Amino acid sequence: MRFVGVRRLAALDMWGGAGTQRRRKLIRAEFLIGVVGCLALGALTLEGGGGWLTVLGIWLVGAGINYIPLALESVRLSPPGALEQELQGVDVRGEVRRAGPQQLWIAVPFAVAALALWEHPRPRSRARAQRRTPPTGPSA
Repeated sequence: MRFVGVRRLAALDMWGGAGTQRRRKLIRAEFLIGVVGCLALGALTLEGGGGWLTVLGIWLVGAGINYIPLALESVRLSPPGALEQELQGVDVRGEVRRAGPQQLWIAVPFAVAALALWEHPRPRSRARAQRRTPPTGPSA
C-alpha cells in the first residue's frame, strides 16, 4: 500500500464525507491542538518523570512533531478553493478509505514528519543541483 502523502492526507481528512466548512475548521483545530498539546504534555512528562514516563514523553513529543506538517498543510488548504483544487479529479471516497488506516502513522513518533521531509527536499539541495548544471547559453 502506497502512502497518499502528507498534503493529500490532510486534504482528505479535512474533506471527510462532504467537505463542510465545519469539518474543515474542526480538523484544522485538531491538527493545531495536536501540535501544541502533544508537545506540551511531552515536555512536561519528560521534565518530571523517569523510566516509563520518559518513554511516554518521547512518544508524545514524536506524535506532536507528526502533527506539524499536517497542521501546516491544513492551513495551506484553508483559503477558499484550495481544498477543492487539491482534490480535483480524485476519487475522494476511495482515497478516504485508503487513507483511513494510514492516519494511524501519526501514532508512530516522527513517522509523518519524516515522510513530509522526504516528500519536500530542502531548497538548498535544489540550488546546489542547479549550480552543477552547465549553463545553456552561449559561452564568452
